[in-house]
Amino acid sequence: MVLLQSFGSGLAQLFFPLAILAVFFFFIYRPEQKRKQRQSDFISSLKKGRKVVTNGGIHGKITSIEGNSVILDVDRGTKIKFDKNSISFEMSSQENN
Repeated sequence: MVLLQSFGSGLAQLFFPLAILAVFFFFIYRPEQKRKQRQSDFISSLKKGRKVVTNGGIHGKITSIEGNSVILDVDRGTKIKFDKNSISFEMSSQENN
């Protein structure tokens, strides 16, 4: 009988750390992985002519894509070169709504 009581107590002690790991996985790790995948898909789908916003808040229109760089036209003739990963989101689709 003593053996069964200690075994039950051991299961209870093992359950809570496993429950915490499950909560961590489903509420923190997994959503972050999905967000990274969406951002990666967005970066790979960038095309010339789209209006975007950088992580720094600079609005511009993509004039060309060169490897891992994007050249944005931020004002009449003013072009700035950015890393693709610094593009935060697209404004073209939001302006149409």
